[in-house]
Amino acid sequence: MDVDAFIRLSPTTFGDVLTRDRVMDHGLRPLWQPMPRLAGPAYPVACPAGDNLMLHVALHRAPPGSVVVVKAGDCDFAMAGGNVCAYAKQRGIAGFVVDGVIRDLAEVRALGFPVFARGVIPIPAPRSKPGIQNAPVVCGGVNVEPGDIVVADEEGIVVVPHGQAQEVLRNAEARAEKDAAQTLDAWVTAHKARVEEALKKLVLP
Repeated sequence: MDVDAFIRLSPTTFGDVLTRDRVMDHGLRPLWQPMPRLAGPAYPVACPAGDNLMLHVALHRAPPGSVVVVKAGDCDFAMAGGNVCAYAKQRGIAGFVVDGVIRDLAEVRALGFPVFARGVIPIPAPRSKPGIQNAPVVCGGVNVEPGDIVVADEEGIVVVPHGQAQEVLRNAEARAEKDAAQTLDAWVTAHKARVEEALKKLVLP
């Protein structure tokens, strides 16, 4: 899979060719700016409330280039911190998408490691409970399976099903080319026509 082809396109472009259920909750956001666009195959994990053992396991098992997608059990404990992110970067993990919170944001920012999450909290989670490792999870309201392509930046986070990745990529590339070729004047003309047509449909017989 050519991940570089995905990273060249914004989540906004993918959002034009995907359904709403493939777009994560807007509460998951980049925790530092300017954060480069993140893209890669998902390595999903889920942690029970008050524990982050499964993320620590993923730290050693996730393949280089992968995006570790974490469904946290709550937002009361940090799922990751500075050392975890530093080692993840050293191993070549592309970044984290965490439906939960992390800590050591200043260290993570200094590392330049991409992390999308709901926020920060200073207290670390214990590591003792079982969870889900490299299997389907629900993160940010989206079903994420191993190998799905995650694309994330300041515009949001989309998850492309791995079985449809090439088709979605072709559609997104075509949409991007069309948008790039259209002038503002042409867009305004087409937009006005669409708006007028929509208004006509509102008129009762």
